Amino acid sequence: MTESDHSFTSETTSDDCAVRKLSRPRGLGDRIASSLIHYPRFRLLWISNLFFFAGVWTQTLVLGWLVFEITHSPFAVAIFTAARLSPMMLGPVSGAISDRFDRVRLLLIACCWAFGVVSLLALLVALDAISFVGLVFGGFCIGLAQSPSQPARFTLVADFVGRESLSNANALNSIVTNITQVVGPALGGVMIAAFGAATALSISALWYFIALLVLWPVRNVKTRRGAEAGENFRALLASGFRAVLSNQLVSSVLLVTFAANILLWPIYQGFMPVIAKEHLGLSPEGLGLLLACSGGGGLIGSLVIASLGDFRFKGGLFLVGTAIWGTLWALFALSSWGAFSFVMMSLIGFTAAPFAVLQTTLMLMMTEPKVQGRVMGIQELTIGVMPLASIVIGEGAERVGIANVALINGVLLALFLALLAVRVPALLRYSGRPGWRFGTAGICDLRKGS
Repeated sequence: MTESDHSFTSETTSDDCAVRKLSRPRGLGDRIASSLIHYPRFRLLWISNLFFFAGVWTQTLVLGWLVFEITHSPFAVAIFTAARLSPMMLGPVSGAISDRFDRVRLLLIACCWAFGVVSLLALLVALDAISFVGLVFGGFCIGLAQSPSQPARFTLVADFVGRESLSNANALNSIVTNITQVVGPALGGVMIAAFGAATALSISALWYFIALLVLWPVRNVKTRRGAEAGENFRALLASGFRAVLSNQLVSSVLLVTFAANILLWPIYQGFMPVIAKEHLGLSPEGLGLLLACSGGGGLIGSLVIASLGDFRFKGGLFLVGTAIWGTLWALFALSSWGAFSFVMMSLIGFTAAPFAVLQTTLMLMMTEPKVQGRVMGIQELTIGVMPLASIVIGEGAERVGIANVALINGVLLALFLALLAVRVPALLRYSGRPGWRFGTAGICDLRKGS
């Protein structure tokens, strides 16, 4: 069977409910790498993502450390983080664009832009010609490469693999994030200490360029579009929001994403240098190791999910795993002992995997292919609340300390997820197995017992 036989079509047909047969994996390694083995285009996208996010995580650590070194202010770190993440607010527009235009070429443009911006920042840092304002503006420009391209990046997975491989493919994409969380920050911290920030930024720029070269061979591949060229742009946006609001399960997944991104992800994305230096007394190398522990735990968690294939109760794992993740953040915040903190950060990474993998998997499974780009864009908008949340968290950190903020927010997230599980029990039972059919108000299961 060819790769195209496994891809979604632009219209919902009875074939979408059929179980597409892949050759049975022979062992654990084959189960984990199933999508990489069966889908060559996804394999190129995966490798490109590997280098792209290596650049992202290196510059995230380096620039955050530079901001704190210049200002010695957690609130300044919050402003920088808000600027870097603010392009995520363009999510609905980016999703509509990904449904209208060629998605591979959108990613190539993003790689070119990121390479140019980070190269310029590396030069300014090397010349000692960078200021706090310059770092904030540079973070914003980098965000213009990363955030608006995410809907296209997510929906390309659905373009390149079959429905029954979505969990595996998204787990493999999460593995990319976690590998780069290990490699990028660890190298970034070591390089800051050994060679300086400019060298670390230069390497992250090089990784963006490699990401472009890897994806270049599929630049002419036609990807599925959810909109015709003449379709009104405002109507495109409205139809995406209708697809979300008319489906309780989709809305519930988005609520979890929203809660996680106002309570805990801003702390991880922007305040780890503050926690490392003020709360735990770590050096740049120690900060890199702390983030590497989280990335290593996330890598193991993603490998576990990838090995499960098209497993049942994806919604339940999503809710329960995210609740445990919030609880572990609270325990981490209570610790000032270095060894225990490293262990807790590893467990935090492990339990973050269900959230990171399944939020996108569930959204793609719960929506019609023709609106997936726009739905992913709305998901990006819910993640885009992080800039505003970062400012609030930064203000709280100035008053009570970042560790206390992490403690409170971890407890709040766990309590919210327990309440949501009671209110929407269907999400706990949701499996999204082959045989599910899209409806105007949600999803109905056509096969008893799935």
